Amino acid sequence: MTATAPHNAKEAGLTVISVDAMGGDRGPAAVVAGMALSAAQNPEIGFIVHGPKSELDALIEKRRELAGRCEVRHADGVVAMTDKPSHVMRNGKNTSMWSAIEAVREGAADVCVSCGNTGALMAVSMVRLRKIEGVNRPAIACLWPSRNPHGFNVMLDVGADIRADEGDLLQYALMGASYARNGLGLERPRIGLLNVGTEEHKGRAELKAANDLITEAAKGANFDYIGFVEGGDIPSARVDVIVTDGFTGNIALKTGEGTASLIRDFLREAFRATPLSKIAALLAITSLRRLSKRIDPRRVNGGVFLGLNGTVVKSHGSADATGVSAAIKLAFTLAQSGFTQRLAARVASTMVAVQDNLESSGSGNTE
Repeated sequence: MTATAPHNAKEAGLTVISVDAMGGDRGPAAVVAGMALSAAQNPEIGFIVHGPKSELDALIEKRRELAGRCEVRHADGVVAMTDKPSHVMRNGKNTSMWSAIEAVREGAADVCVSCGNTGALMAVSMVRLRKIEGVNRPAIACLWPSRNPHGFNVMLDVGADIRADEGDLLQYALMGASYARNGLGLERPRIGLLNVGTEEHKGRAELKAANDLITEAAKGANFDYIGFVEGGDIPSARVDVIVTDGFTGNIALKTGEGTASLIRDFLREAFRATPLSKIAALLAITSLRRLSKRIDPRRVNGGVFLGLNGTVVKSHGSADATGVSAAIKLAFTLAQSGFTQRLAARVASTMVAVQDNLESSGSGNTE
């Protein structure tokens, strides 16, 4: 397979990742470097790369790890971070982002990865891939460093939609549980609903209603519902999946990223403050590297769009090669598990069961 005429990645048995090479702040060089890192670590990955063909061919040819593993699909246009989703929907068919989503839609690729504009990516994904039947609002799920043995918790929604009623929160719980099973290998994930307290009387009306719906759904679903959780539980070992609306989730995510960066800066300043502290830093270098790796947001780079007929991983716009590689690794893991098909089946079966329970409860109350 060459950069000019491959078309046989699927036939070769590779898991094909469709990559929007032009959406990130660091440009296509960082994206191609991330692809090369992933290719070096995993011989089962192939790529369809979208953007200006001449520019991408030149970058790919410099990476021997990518030899025979890439197809380049030419796209002149680039979706800027400042572009409105409505503008992209009207004028974006010639962009690398649109082309990357289209490769998943037509079945040429298993999953899409993009560092581009989140709103535009969600809009194009919803229109081209469509929502899974039964899903009202798709969600973005992220991985959060935690005290759990597997090292991460899942939180959703973190920015797909600022609104969410009780039905949406129930669907987020179902989708988050499926993601935890397929992305983290948890057979029976623990679900928590984010609130201002753990007492049942606290929170908005839709949270109380969602609490009842998720409690009922858990009886026939393959997850454990632990009830309300608070902000301090997000990185804890008490829960595996945290369910919330996109407004709250996005603020929590950005706050967490900012806090991790602040801690790294404070540690760097502290260990450079005096000659003695510099010596202490040398003595603690192994532990400091371990801590830095543990709180490095690049390791958990990649928000997954849930609720669509196709898997899309949104990488951070400022991701470097390490961050892009992490997003590709996540995309590969989900593709290998058949995540989209499993998610659709789980949502469909559980929503039917919940609806039947609601109808029977309602009829019971009227008799």
